[in-house]
Amino acid sequence: MSEGYSIYTGVVKSFGIADYIVFSLTLLISTGIGIGFAIADRKKNTTDEFLLGGKKMNVFPVAMSLMVTFMSAMTLLGNPVEMYKYNTMFWWLVVGMVLAMWSTCTVYTPFFYNLKNESVFQYLQMRFDRATSLFGCYILIAQTLIYMAFLLYAPALALNAVTGVHLWGSVIGMGCVVTFYTTLGGMKAVLWTDTFQAGVIIAGLLAVLIKGSMVEGGFDKAWEIANLHGRIVFDEANPDPKVRHSIWSMVFGGWAFWMYLYGVNQAQVQRCLSCPTVRKAQLAMWINLPGLMFIVSTCCMIGIVMFAFYVDCHPITYGLVDKTDQLVPLYVMDILGDFPGLPGVFVSCVVSGSLSSLSSGLNALSAVTLRDIMQESCSSLTKISEFRTTIISKLIVFFYGVLAIGLAYVVSHLGSILQAVYIVFGILNGPLLGVFTLGMFFPWANRRGAFGGLIGSLAILFWIGIGSFVYNIETPVSPTFVTGCNFTAKPTPSPVNVTTTPATPTESSDPFIEMYKLSYMYYTALGMLAVWGVGLPISFATGYTRPETIDPRLICPVFEEMIPCLPAKVKKFFRFGIVHEGKYDKEAKTDIEMSIKGSSSNTLKASQTSLTPDVLSDNVNETKTSKVSLEVGTENGDAGKDNLGYISDVDKSVTRL
Repeated sequence: MSEGYSIYTGVVKSFGIADYIVFSLTLLISTGIGIGFAIADRKKNTTDEFLLGGKKMNVFPVAMSLMVTFMSAMTLLGNPVEMYKYNTMFWWLVVGMVLAMWSTCTVYTPFFYNLKNESVFQYLQMRFDRATSLFGCYILIAQTLIYMAFLLYAPALALNAVTGVHLWGSVIGMGCVVTFYTTLGGMKAVLWTDTFQAGVIIAGLLAVLIKGSMVEGGFDKAWEIANLHGRIVFDEANPDPKVRHSIWSMVFGGWAFWMYLYGVNQAQVQRCLSCPTVRKAQLAMWINLPGLMFIVSTCCMIGIVMFAFYVDCHPITYGLVDKTDQLVPLYVMDILGDFPGLPGVFVSCVVSGSLSSLSSGLNALSAVTLRDIMQESCSSLTKISEFRTTIISKLIVFFYGVLAIGLAYVVSHLGSILQAVYIVFGILNGPLLGVFTLGMFFPWANRRGAFGGLIGSLAILFWIGIGSFVYNIETPVSPTFVTGCNFTAKPTPSPVNVTTTPATPTESSDPFIEMYKLSYMYYTALGMLAVWGVGLPISFATGYTRPETIDPRLICPVFEEMIPCLPAKVKKFFRFGIVHEGKYDKEAKTDIEMSIKGSSSNTLKASQTSLTPDVLSDNVNETKTSKVSLEVGTENGDAGKDNLGYISDVDKSVTRL
């Protein structure tokens, strides 16, 4: 059997008929689920059904969808290569995932669920203003489209180079299938196809890991080989932020990265909103965690057995493949190629990773485009029937699906700037996480601070990201060897051992060169901190928002949520004068009567239909009686505009106009 491996024959095995059948079945079943829900829900043409599944989704499919949404094909192909090229430090990421899931379930999930908005960016408009909300929307749209283009092209390119699967046939096939079932079935189709695809992903990964371990005589043997060659490393504790993967970068940087993905990313928040209660949304989050850790850990284990298999013959140096992202498909064809249908299972696994992420992205873009851009820009769209609104949502999905396929073609022609585009995608997480947390955790932040912080954070991260690309900042990979290659079958003159050490600009005159070496794992955390560091000073310089004037639903008491055992006095201090008790029980009133205690002891009675655009006092220490409106706020905090008309004096509870 071993004589048939590519490192001995110099020939890469290709797909068979059984593999194509298995691959096609994956696409057909995914399409069938979309058609099934389109037929079953043909009389439920509402945006609530299409975007949120009627808010009646079962915990299990939601958990499975949460699990695979960001376990894309690039993750399934890339994580094993991380073990092969470097070492096992990446495995520490699972600790960051646990911390991220805890903070998400404790803070972000209940916060956004109780706001009852279909789009997370509606929060930014409520808390700050439309400009900040729109800017955030455009960032998400650009990021998601880039991500989807990569998801279509990069895995298809890797599979094409090794298995022979037609490149553009797979790109167009995946794009059309995911667009079709997402357009027809909406959120329900997305969740249940994700559930099916989660099963395919797990089956594909287990097939590779089990067979790979058998080839090596057991996983323990593979572990021993990897350890002897320096691949088993868990003790890199250097606090230097330039170290690519350390305990600190993987745990705390990974915490911030996954907190963005599960806490404020539209795709994941939208899944939580599809649950009937916040408790079930939190339960879905926790159920998803073990599956998430299993997939990441399995990919790492595959990387170890793959390294043990190619320990004496590096396929790239030997000339079997050209790029590292082709290593996993090559390995699969080597160990499973003699078993008809099993390579097809793995390719279906990779395709399922792409489909799950693509469908989630399309569904999220539909919600954001409809609610935050179209309906906010054209008020007449809010007055049309639910049926027509649902049709518009489906057309948006179709538009973005076609656009993603087109962008995949653009990506294929980017050449040397492909890496730069991927860097751009990676640095957009932090600013978005930062602006949401700025609004949730810092009641003094105003709209100028939020917008300025978002711009400033993007500028800093673009500077670092593009700098690292221009100066080709890379970490040297671990040594690879070719002593076991059969050069008789495939003559390729090569050195005995190969250690790739990229040229780093140690003698560069650029004073910021050390900053460009920052580990990519810190990008999200740095982006978040940059928003705070820029946004808060701007807020105080331009007139901070008074905490007692804010709609309490828009602020999260983060300290008491994450540390509920805090003493009452400490909790009160960290509330900064905001009354949180019963804030979700308030009901909007058409006619209101509100008393404001001031030096004149006057009582103001106002009707919502007759409020005048006078502004609150600029002086925090004054307690004058003022008329306010929902549209106009103060320069000293933009109380009316930023806080939806909440006003108060020092002694009164918050009242909504």
